[in-house]
Amino acid sequence: VPFTHETKSMSVVCESLENPGTEVEFLKGALESVLARCSYYLHHGMVKPIVGSPVITDISASCHALGEQGLRVIALARSGPAGYTSGGSDLVLIGLAAMQDPPRERVPDSIQILHSSGVRTLMLTGDAKETAIAVGKQIGLVSRNCAPDGRGVAVSGAEIDQLGQDDLRTLVNAAAVFYRVTPRHKVRIVKALQSHGFIVAMTGDGVNDGVAVKSADVGISMGRVGSDVCKEASDVILLDDDFSSIMSAIEEGKSIFYNIRNFVQFQMSTSIAALSLITLSTLMDTPNPLNPMQILWINIIMDGPPAQSLGVEPADKEIMKKPPRNTKEAMLSRSLLLNIILSASIIVCGTLYVFKEMMVDGKMTPRDTTMTFTCFVFYDMFNALSCRSQSKSVFSIGFFTNKAFCFAVLFSLIGQMLVIYAPPLQYIFQTEPLSLSDILFLVGLTSSIFIFSEVKKFTEAYLRNRRNKRSPIRRSESTKSLISIV
Repeated sequence: VPFTHETKSMSVVCESLENPGTEVEFLKGALESVLARCSYYLHHGMVKPIVGSPVITDISASCHALGEQGLRVIALARSGPAGYTSGGSDLVLIGLAAMQDPPRERVPDSIQILHSSGVRTLMLTGDAKETAIAVGKQIGLVSRNCAPDGRGVAVSGAEIDQLGQDDLRTLVNAAAVFYRVTPRHKVRIVKALQSHGFIVAMTGDGVNDGVAVKSADVGISMGRVGSDVCKEASDVILLDDDFSSIMSAIEEGKSIFYNIRNFVQFQMSTSIAALSLITLSTLMDTPNPLNPMQILWINIIMDGPPAQSLGVEPADKEIMKKPPRNTKEAMLSRSLLLNIILSASIIVCGTLYVFKEMMVDGKMTPRDTTMTFTCFVFYDMFNALSCRSQSKSVFSIGFFTNKAFCFAVLFSLIGQMLVIYAPPLQYIFQTEPLSLSDILFLVGLTSSIFIFSEVKKFTEAYLRNRRNKRSPIRRSESTKSLISIV
């Protein structure tokens, strides 16, 4: 008879070696389930009746003591003197077996890091209360000073059955451990959490976990011990079955999101600047400061290596300390749009200034377009450097931490120098050589966008730190996130 969450036990029926031709049943499972089917117990090789003996009290106390050590305890029984009868309640209690399944070393640290980043962790298990609370203390989910009965932090599946969905919605805000739960309870817990606006990630491995994993916003299954059904229902498969891998996935997901924002800021600010430059020159009835080939070169740089390298920016070391983002907030947030507009404005103003200063005689020459063209490209390079992080200074994250970006900027600058100084490319792009003083002047002018960005980040960080000192940081109600462990 296979294990079920309802019976909390399993059994096998074999032919007796002592009495060939007769059958004997062996049962193992939760103590309360096994005791319900036992009328006798084994004492020094002798079968004695349970009624009138202290065995139930003694074995329950032993089970409780073993569970408090974090051990998984199962009771063992076999057929009684009358032999095997299907579903009979005359079995002989043999004893207890305790197994140790300790949490992995990195789990407590991972839970602590997740908690600091605004991610709440719950534990859903089929184990007994004592075992669940003990494991919860080991991994840091339950305070070591909590009440022995786990009141307020531990809830059983039987208690969940007695609660309506509204009461369960209230309960999940306080409880950290759910024990003796079935797949049905897991689904109810997931739904209750989602009703609060939480983003729920649910882990599972068995066939019966498939429904709860599928119901969660992010379903996670075990790669080694997980069933095929659970893997099919999940969105993510942990190949190493290690909870700390979830933290790595969250870190990588956050890094990708912020890198996309950095990429968008660079792309849009450069595109708006180029479009505005051409539009303003047209409206002002002045010659176009850039010719078609130069505009094409700028587009290659804008969409090429420097832009692509922003997408592989290494994750910030403090990224896990940032709270979960508001899932309702658009990719183009208000702060991002402000950065885009400010960057584009600086590029347009600086480039138009160079163009106006070069055209002192009112006539456009190759030198004028070369200075304007190089000015725009240099602005692009400094703008890309500023876009490596939305909030942290480049001096803090390091100039050379993103090697792909360094090579991309280097090759772009080499290409720009070839466009200016190589005769064949001078003919194609209609440029002429610039002096060292011209290059230094353009570097000094175009670095203004980088300096402005650094000052802005420093000011925002200073104001944010002052605000945090005055009032503790509270997690936004619209950015709730939760991970459930099975």
